[in-house]
Amino acid sequence: MIELRPFESLGGANHGWLDAKHHFSFANYHDPARMRWGNLRVWNDDTIAPKTGFAAHPHRDMEIITYVREGAITHEDSLGNKGRTKAGDVQVMSAGTGIRHSEYNLEDVTTRIFQIWIVPTQTGEEPSWGTKPFPKGDRSGRFITLASGYASDHDALPIHTDARVVGATLKAGESADYPLGKNRKAYLVPATGAVQIEDVRVNARDGAAISNVEVLKITAIEDSEIVLVDAA
Repeated sequence: MIELRPFESLGGANHGWLDAKHHFSFANYHDPARMRWGNLRVWNDDTIAPKTGFAAHPHRDMEIITYVREGAITHEDSLGNKGRTKAGDVQVMSAGTGIRHSEYNLEDVTTRIFQIWIVPTQTGEEPSWGTKPFPKGDRSGRFITLASGYASDHDALPIHTDARVVGATLKAGESADYPLGKNRKAYLVPATGAVQIEDVRVNARDGAAISNVEVLKITAIEDSEIVLVDAA
């Protein structure tokens, strides 16, 4: 099953400094049909103006993955962590028992991110934060794991949940397979380009909610950058 969620159908709000689109119910956007997809709870498509951002605020009991599409984001938190994550790279904040953080676009250009929240399946964990570069060449023509709840994914950023976040870049006409499993759910968004899954075209920033698929085959219609969450 593939349910296409066109970008134009997403909820959201434009706050001037922040233009936010929501694939799932979030803040003042509520759609009972789009509450979550497995343990995936939030996928926000945020455009952040230069020299602006989110002031310090708290989180707990959530795995928060930020995929930077353009520009860069600067993180600071109550654990003393501070770091800058640039386009193509990923940061993970495990909110655990509680953390406060801020996220700012300190750049001179607009920053665009996907922010993904996954409900933890391991609770009572200490909060943590980490970031890591993922060279685009490594994911050319294949999926690589960016964040994972599985110890076997040694090169991925760790998260405390039964899920993976993976990414790939495909040239037009290229295909990549992802072994999902019929008991799992996937949510896929092209950051750029357009892809085809079975007979469904998924354009840039559209969402595709996928289930009951043993092996997921994605074919690029245009040069594409893809992010996918494999959720329980």
